[in-house]
Amino acid sequence: MGTIVIKFGGSSLSTTDKIKNAAKRIIAEKENGKSVVAVVSAMGKTTDQLLTLAGEITDHPAKREMDMLLATGEQVSISLLSMALTEMGAEAVSLTGWQAGIITEKVHNNARIVDVKTDHLEAILQEGKIIVAAGFQGVTEDGEITTLGRGGSDTTAVALAAALKAERCSICTDVTGVFTSDPRYVTEARKLASIGYDEMLELANLGAGVLHPRAVEFAKNHSVSLEVRSSIENEEGTVIEEEASMEKNLIVRGVAFEDNITRMTVFGLKDEITGLPSVFSTLAADQIDVDIIIQSQTDSEANLSFSIKDKDRQEAIDVLEKEKEAIGFDHIECETGLSKVSIVGSGMVSNPGVAAKMFAVLAENGIQSKMVSTSEIKVSVLVDADKMKPAAQHLHDAFELGALEEAASK
Repeated sequence: MGTIVIKFGGSSLSTTDKIKNAAKRIIAEKENGKSVVAVVSAMGKTTDQLLTLAGEITDHPAKREMDMLLATGEQVSISLLSMALTEMGAEAVSLTGWQAGIITEKVHNNARIVDVKTDHLEAILQEGKIIVAAGFQGVTEDGEITTLGRGGSDTTAVALAAALKAERCSICTDVTGVFTSDPRYVTEARKLASIGYDEMLELANLGAGVLHPRAVEFAKNHSVSLEVRSSIENEEGTVIEEEASMEKNLIVRGVAFEDNITRMTVFGLKDEITGLPSVFSTLAADQIDVDIIIQSQTDSEANLSFSIKDKDRQEAIDVLEKEKEAIGFDHIECETGLSKVSIVGSGMVSNPGVAAKMFAVLAENGIQSKMVSTSEIKVSVLVDADKMKPAAQHLHDAFELGALEEAASK
């Protein structure tokens, strides 16, 4: 009997009716002769509500205590979904992240999974029971509860699928698959029948919220068969695979965008050789992700600009100011009200001129590119926040992504 892992996000579990619908989907998989592991997120806006409660107590909650608080959200979901399955005649067992054997590194709020101990899981599946496991959470080797960061339930699902050698991992969400851009904001955005791991990883990192980047990375590293599909509609979704099987000649496959970006500039680095690594090692030690990086040189000093998420701005300032003397810089300035817009496609490797076309399209529409970052399969620019959606629409049109009919032709 093959095993499948099926994950339901918070929006797919926001009401008891939706929980019952998820239970029906799980039972259908079970009736097809599969062993089933369901991974769930907290219901609807539960995590946001818990964060609000913490904020009413303190502006600076301890990260350990935040993990203790946020982990309760998924426990509500697993118990209710298990009750629904039992009510429908299925045998189900709910498991927290630590009960499911999810072992993480010793980092609170944004831990990475380092191991999955499957003995308990396999014993339950051998009994013919459905496992309902809490996503987003795990435990360190010394028993500390941790959480995996926003979207971490995707990573939990893929990690369990890899450890259990599952036939597939289905991520069920409120969209029907992966689109060429966000259909809520970009007209004529089309669903892709398939997309490569690397392209999906770039889109996920660049703001496409349909999958967590770590989940895609885990799937690629462990060759997990990954699928994004609707939790409501009974239709085929998007398959994430090593190489996309459809439209291989397409140069750009998607446009992603992300708001709430800050450009931070560290002025007057006294020693360029030691200053640059000191800045980034200081931020990395505090788990602050840095994206686009630009360095400029004056006669005797260097200035360093980089982009970070708005939510990390004050923490980044604090940790750098704390190490100001050791790093050796004059002052920090921040520009807020920015967004990032990116084009992604493996076809860009062998097709020069894609970046030039992107910048020309933005310039023709009066959109200034404030910072630029490139790789073999993506180009990203920072723009003013009010230009984000127009930029995405213009690029989607210019690269003719609306002409795709992959989903219909599959």
